[in-house]
Order: sequence, then C-alpha cells, then structure tokens
Amino acid sequence: MNKNFKNNFTPFISADKMLPEFTGTSIFLGILLAVVFGAANAYLGLKVGMTISASIPAAVISMGLIRGILKKESILENNMVQTIGSAGESLAAGAIFTLPALYIWTEEWNMGVPNLLTITAIALCGGILGVFFVVPLRKALIVNEHGILPYPEGTACSEVLLAGEEGGEKAKACFTGLSIGALYKFIADGLKLFPSRIETTISRYTRTAIGADVVPALLGVGFIIGPRISGFMLAGAIIGWLGLIPLIANIGSMGDVIIYPASVPIKELGYWGIWDYYIRYVGAGAVAFGGIFSLIKSLPLIFQTFKDAIKDYSSGIGGNRNVRTDRDMSMKIVLIGSLLVILAMMMLPAIPVGFGGALLIAIFGFFFATVSARIVGLVGSSSNPVSGMTIATLIITAIIFKATGNDGHAGMIGTLTVGAIICIITSMAGDTSQDLKTGFLVGATPYKQQYGELLGVLASAFAIGFVLTLLNNVWGFGSNELPAPQATLMRLVVEGVIGGHLPWIFVFVGVGIGIAIQVLGLPVLPVAIGLYLPIHLSSTIMIGGFIRGILDKELKLVDEEDDIIKAKINSGILYGSGLIAGEGLVGIALAVFAWREIDLALNIHIGQIGALIFFTILTFTLVKFSILKEV
Repeated sequence: MNKNFKNNFTPFISADKMLPEFTGTSIFLGILLAVVFGAANAYLGLKVGMTISASIPAAVISMGLIRGILKKESILENNMVQTIGSAGESLAAGAIFTLPALYIWTEEWNMGVPNLLTITAIALCGGILGVFFVVPLRKALIVNEHGILPYPEGTACSEVLLAGEEGGEKAKACFTGLSIGALYKFIADGLKLFPSRIETTISRYTRTAIGADVVPALLGVGFIIGPRISGFMLAGAIIGWLGLIPLIANIGSMGDVIIYPASVPIKELGYWGIWDYYIRYVGAGAVAFGGIFSLIKSLPLIFQTFKDAIKDYSSGIGGNRNVRTDRDMSMKIVLIGSLLVILAMMMLPAIPVGFGGALLIAIFGFFFATVSARIVGLVGSSSNPVSGMTIATLIITAIIFKATGNDGHAGMIGTLTVGAIICIITSMAGDTSQDLKTGFLVGATPYKQQYGELLGVLASAFAIGFVLTLLNNVWGFGSNELPAPQATLMRLVVEGVIGGHLPWIFVFVGVGIGIAIQVLGLPVLPVAIGLYLPIHLSSTIMIGGFIRGILDKELKLVDEEDDIIKAKINSGILYGSGLIAGEGLVGIALAVFAWREIDLALNIHIGQIGALIFFTILTFTLVKFSILKEV
C-alpha cells in the first residue's frame, strides 16, 4: 500500500476551509458529556466489568443540540464535542478497572478511603500522558496507514457525523433511551416499587439458583455487543452457576468441609457464599489467562508498531504545519508536558510510585500507548487487550517492588498505582487514536482535537474521584451491587505476587478452563467475564443480544447490503446507549440520596412478578426502536 495515500484523500471539509470548531459551545457540551458519560460508564464498568464507547452517542447528542436547538451547522463543532465527550468514558474505563482496589484495601487495613486528591492526580497523570503519547503517532497511524488500518469506531463515528441531516431522528433514539432508562431505574431502585434483581432456586439441584438483573443498562449492553459475545458471557455464567457451584456444594454436604479462603464449612455458605469465596477466583484465573494470552498474540503487532513509531519520530512528526488538517500540537509542549507529569509522579506524595514507579510508567506507558493506538485501528476498541497489558505491568512491577524490598501494604499500593496509570494511559491512547481518525476523515484540525482531549481528561479526572468515593460509601466495591470485577482481579494479582495470599488452586482451575476455551478456538475473555460475574447479569445481557441477533440474521440473509436493517441496528445501538446512560446517571443520583440518608422508597411493593412485567415493557421499547422501527 502506498504510504503517501493521503495525497489521494480529500476530507469532507477541505484544508482550505475554516469552520467553527474549538468554540465555547463545543467546549461546554463536550465537557458536560465527558462528565456524564464518564460517570455513567464508571457505574456500568463497576457493575458488569465493561464499558461502552461514548463517541457515537456524544456525536448524536451534539448534533441534536447544536443543529436541532441552536440551529448551527458545523460538522467540526460536532466532532469536537464527541472528541471531548468520549475522553470521559475512556478515562473512567481505565480508572474503574484498577482504582476501586485501593478503596477495598484501605478499608480492609483500616486506613480510610483514598484521598480525593490522590484519585484525581492518578487520573490526570494517566489521561494527560495517554493523549501526549499519541501525538507523535498520528502521522504514522492515521495518515500513512489510511486505507490499511480501518479504525472501526472512528470510521463509524465519522459516518454518523457525515449523516448530520439525520441527526434529529438519531438524537431522538438516544434521548428517549436515556429518559426511559432513567425513569425505570428511579422507579425500581429509587421508589423501590419492584426489585431490580429476581431469582429462583432450583429445588432438585443442590444449592444453586438462576436469576436476572432486570435493569436497562444490561439490556442495552446486550444489544450493543450482540448475540455472539452475549452468548459467550452466558456460557461462562452457566459453567459457574450450574456446574461449579453445585459441585462444590455437593462436596461440602459430605461433612464439615472448610476450604480456604472461607472460614466456615461449605454447607453453611449457600450459593452466594460459594460464588463469593470460590467461583470469583476461578473467574479471575480465566480472565487473567485471557488477558495475557491476547497480549501474547498481539506481540508481533506490538513490536512492529513500536518499530514504526520510533522510525517516524525522526521524520516530520508534526506534519506540514502550513496545512490546517496536518497541524499537530507542538512537540515542545508534548515533550515538556510529558516530562513535567513524570517528574510530578516522582515527587508528589499524592502519587505513591516513587522514582522507580514513575520510570516504569514512562517506559511501559509509551510502549502500551503505541500498542493501543495501533490495535484499535486494526480490530477496534472492543478487542484492545487493555486488561492484559495492565496485568503484565502489575506482575512485572510487583516483582521489581518486592525484589527491592518495597513490599507490604506500601508496595501493594505503589504497584497498583503504577498499573492504574498505565491502564488509563492505554485506554486514553486508544480513544485519542480513534478520535483523530474521525477528525482526519471529516477534516478536523488535529491540534485542536488534541487540546480537546486534554480538556475532556481534565474535566473527567476531577469528576471520577467524587463518583468513585460516593459509590464506595453507599454500596461498597466488591458488593453484589458493584462487584467491580476488573479491579478485584487486579487486586488479586498484586496480592498474589507481593503478599502471597491467594487461593491458587481455584485460580488455576480458571486458567485450565481458559486454556480449554482457547483450544476450542473460542474467545476466552467474554466467557471468563461471564464466569466471574453472577449469572443474573449475563442472562439479562443475553436478552438484549438475542434482539440484536434477530436483526443480524436478517442482515446476513440479504448479504449485509440492506440499509433499512442497518438503520434499525444503528437506532437500537443509540437507544441502548441511552438506556445505559440513563440508568448510570440515576444510579449516581440515587447514591447521592443514600449518602444524604434521603429515603425515596414507597410503601408499595409489587414483587418479582411486577418486576417481570415492567422489564417486559422495557424490552418491548428496545424492540420498538430496533426491529419494529419504521425507516
């Protein structure tokens, strides 16, 4: 492929045109959406261990507001809003995959919750470095590799922006989903009219249950990820809840059998106790194997990308600064800014990594930012092995810290902090890369987008500390309400290496299951996440995936060329994104009420049957905005 492909490419807005872009309107809306989607994704990620991309919903909401209400027409303003807004989601993803472990530890050790300044400083450092490290990669990955790297999410977002005249209808789907998701969450968990979790025991099957969390976010997640991934997650849950839990319960019924880490006989635990003490460790082993294996598979791509990036460092990194669409942020700002952040991590007591930890962050951070920026261009953000890169960082850092005598509680906190910053860097690098691709296609100004990313980081970094502290105070991380699966896994990795307190037999059972899944040629991570989480989450996700599967099957039958079916799928994705955002935002609001000891509950309860009726109605609304949508 010709490396000068860009010479034959003309963006939608040519370089010689000047349109409103980095305006007060785009900055305000972008920061607002960064905080909104950051908070919603934090709640979602802590609940189910995954987040959604905010780029397309942010672009759609922006078009609805800027075009529909303000009557302004500038595709570059809309692009800037989604650029800033999506930064909040990415920073939240990196933060909630790691930082909740700090809250769990400090409570276990009676040290109080982490200082807000510490959480904000960690998020800021990771977010800023994630943006800075991608700036010198833009020419190599976005420009020179145009036509080679597809950048699925970035390209899809540009198509949404280019179809701006449809923005009103698309925005309607997203806003309606947000409103219905928020109302449903408020009725269920605010007024407590019906339970948001239903379950029933299997009487002839030793000590186990099946159930569902009948909530909007999981329904939306299922539609977005589709039937294949939803099915894999449910399969993992079935292994745990209909396979391992009954097996362990049956063993426990043979006597007073006590197996670490539980301190009471198995027969006294019940199925939730067996899941908490044993199945979570099996799932953690499978997730760890899946993340590391995906990283190993990416090694050839990693080394090639790093090699190309180093080569491009010496060949006109900033592009032609006389051409608007080829102007990057000044490399002086990038280098000086990166150096100042690294020095701050070395010196500030709020970031407990020290000189060695800051050096590891600089090395691993740039390396994995390069990897992340390339991988999302090739296979999309959903296949980006962020957890694998974070686990690898934690293991190496923990070994170094322990070898140098920096162990105990301080060593664990320092190791996790290094991993948290690397996780945020990796997540932000992937998002920045996708956003720059969108900008390249529509004709945005790169340096303005890069400054927009930094604004999104700044806003969401200050918000994420308050959100995490609030959610922990109300429900607690690791609870049924917020299991925080990814962060719990990171905690187990650090404890296993530094502290040595880990039930390795259950972890290795999970690794064995992961190996078996890989031998079958199936993706390990979605099955492992389903195994790690309660079946109640995966079953609801599968319902959303099944609805999406009906449309996918129709599309496949017509050779994937039917614009009507594609429009129905896109409408369902936007509606599902709205459901997720609506539930997440009301979840945060209800946490505030609980924190202030304000009880909104009615003295009316319609039980599990009522919950099923309400959820059936909710499911029909998704069908209405997807399968039954008139196009």
